[in-house]
Amino acid sequence: MTLRLGVNIDHVATIRNARGGEHPEPMRAVRVVEQAGGDGITVHLREDRRHIRDLDLDALMSETRLPVNLEMAATDEMLAIALRHRPHAACIVPEKREERTTEGGLDARGQHNHLAPIVSRLLDAGIRVSLFIEPEPAQIEAALRLHAPVVELHTGRYAHLAETDRAVELKRLADAAALAAKNGIEPHAGHGLTFDNVVPVAAIPQLAELNIGHFLVGEAIFIGLEESVRRMKALMESAR
Repeated sequence: MTLRLGVNIDHVATIRNARGGEHPEPMRAVRVVEQAGGDGITVHLREDRRHIRDLDLDALMSETRLPVNLEMAATDEMLAIALRHRPHAACIVPEKREERTTEGGLDARGQHNHLAPIVSRLLDAGIRVSLFIEPEPAQIEAALRLHAPVVELHTGRYAHLAETDRAVELKRLADAAALAAKNGIEPHAGHGLTFDNVVPVAAIPQLAELNIGHFLVGEAIFIGLEESVRRMKALMESAR
């Protein structure tokens, strides 16, 4: 199976927002990702708009040829935005105003009754729903009950461990990906992945997509965004 790379451009907008104005322009990053062979664009429209803004999403939906994956909290506001724009995919993520970045997976099991109508409305609109979850059997089972066609496994715990301590967490990720695939759910993964730690995750055969953003934008300061994306793609391909 070919492993796709979705590039999250949120932190291009973060740099822009630090000074105000329009530079650097997120859509310029999108065009570079297209040229570099990225397979999709991921953005997280947060409640506080700390990353991309509504106008960025407007431009993205009208100008890119790549599939757009909209990360969104399970709120009425974000549901309305997703239904208006109809991205290729909507990844439902947990969101807390005080966090610097997403701190863990969605509790799909505990929030079933809240999530069910949101997932249903997105699916009815032709939007491919993904749930950003921990690599746990109970969360995979919850995704199955919610009829989510995709799960994105949170790799943050794996990424933050020392290389010598990653084996157990890597097995959790591999087991969760296998369980998802066995039940007809397409497994993706993301969070905290870098050039140094991506290969073991990319080697998990059931994974169909990795979503990576902060590292690629940060590395672009030193080697450029196009080279950053190309190098990540090459590492992912080497794992297969």
